[in-house]
Amino acid sequence: MRSPRLRRSSIALAALAVCCAGLACAGERAALLRGQAYYEDNQFERALAVWRNLELRQAELSPSDFARYAYLRGMTDYRLGFHLDARHWLGLARVAQQQYPSALDTAWSSRLDSALSDLNRRVFGLTGVEEDAVQSIEAAPGAATPATPAAPGTEPGRR
Repeated sequence: MRSPRLRRSSIALAALAVCCAGLACAGERAALLRGQAYYEDNQFERALAVWRNLELRQAELSPSDFARYAYLRGMTDYRLGFHLDARHWLGLARVAQQQYPSALDTAWSSRLDSALSDLNRRVFGLTGVEEDAVQSIEAAPGAATPATPAAPGTEPGRR
């Protein structure tokens, strides 16, 4: 029969392991959100640094978080011109999305398909490579165009 002290130690150790596992998952989620914020702020080099660090712990991501990670990693590589890496990660994102359809929203899914098509054209030497497929999706017909900035020293509405 176990002593009460040994039993309490075992329970405390098990509780500590559960807490550490929860914190580890929270750490990966926080890194994913931090990298996404860098990506959305067009800080692609910083985002890539987060993705490369997170790559070491990608097995700890949930399936839907892995789909987001692979998408964001691939799109970051795509934006930086690392086309072979981008094609790899976006291919993984597509497979993850097929297994978990709700992992990526429709806008990301559309950009994923367009970027992969562009990358496949580049790899296989097909025509139509010159245009940036992702930019053309983001600036879809009918989308509002940014206003032209005012000349220096002038402000709109002032004479």
